[in-house]
Amino acid sequence: MARDAALGLALALVAFVPPLATHGTRLGELPHRPVDALAVAAALAQSLPLAMRRRWPAATLAVVAAGFAVQELRGYATFASVGLLVAIYSAAAYQVRFRRWTAVCASSGFAALAVGLHLLGSTNRVADYVVFYLMLAAGWLLGVYVRTLRSTAALRRRAEAEAARADERARIARELHDVVTHHVTAMVVQANAAQFLPLDPARSSLTAISSTGKQALGDLRELLGVLDPARSSPLHPGHPGLTALPSLIEQTREAGQPVSLIEEGSPPESLGTGRELTAYRVVQESLTNALKYATGLPTVVRLGYHPSSLDISVTTAASGPAVVNGSGRGLAGLRERVELFGGTLSAGPSDDGGFTVAAHLPAAGESA
Repeated sequence: MARDAALGLALALVAFVPPLATHGTRLGELPHRPVDALAVAAALAQSLPLAMRRRWPAATLAVVAAGFAVQELRGYATFASVGLLVAIYSAAAYQVRFRRWTAVCASSGFAALAVGLHLLGSTNRVADYVVFYLMLAAGWLLGVYVRTLRSTAALRRRAEAEAARADERARIARELHDVVTHHVTAMVVQANAAQFLPLDPARSSLTAISSTGKQALGDLRELLGVLDPARSSPLHPGHPGLTALPSLIEQTREAGQPVSLIEEGSPPESLGTGRELTAYRVVQESLTNALKYATGLPTVVRLGYHPSSLDISVTTAASGPAVVNGSGRGLAGLRERVELFGGTLSAGPSDDGGFTVAAHLPAAGESA
């Protein structure tokens, strides 16, 4: 409104400044009248209402058109008549409802003005009025074009925002799945096994369940802290990486799953935090699936370190016909994580009848 008010005020101030005053619109070419109070009122009506051209575009057009009609029917000439073009453009660009009715009313008003000028003795021909009308129509079409561009840009921004929200929801769901599923699965396996154990071993299992539950709550609290916009940082900065794998494997062993860790080579220096987190999630999800579908069967985690990459394989021994009733979110999320860093992931039966999850992660700056 401040910019529009400045525009209207500037137009009002220059309306009678020579030589602009003599170059005002003379649609009907009626005999020129000197400036009087009515001429000043007509000029102000064509300029000052432009301050509201975005908020009330149709009302602004009506007032400006009335001032223009008075100017033409009385034979005045002021530069303020430029305001009519601005008002027409604004109505097309900013009017939200009844734009067609606004255009019809404006066209009818122009036709009535042309008839009035003819009755007052105007020497203009029909072609002159048509040319002037086409000039006004060009201003309207320009407003329609700008409105279309603005609407298209708004739709694109909404689509981008919705896509960003969908990606964020998927990321949150993946993080929740990765953080919580492993711990909860271990707790369920331990609780089921404790039912068939003597008192002392059962107490040990219950202690492990309690420890796993506390860790799950801590990890969940950390994740929620990251998602909370009011927090400047998570409760425990950083993410699990390769150094956390021994602890993860030990926890899985406590849940009753015999797991072996084989490491070959030395970790590349350029692997990066994101790739280490992805490697950790690959092993974590693989061990979770082993707990679910091959409880108690030997599982081998193999890490192959190379100067420019990391190879991961998690193999669980054969357990007879596979029974898989999961959502598939875990492996799909892993594949997205790995491919984000240019790697590859495969999951399926191994040659000996077991099940293997294999991933290849290139180091930073390398390609798969």
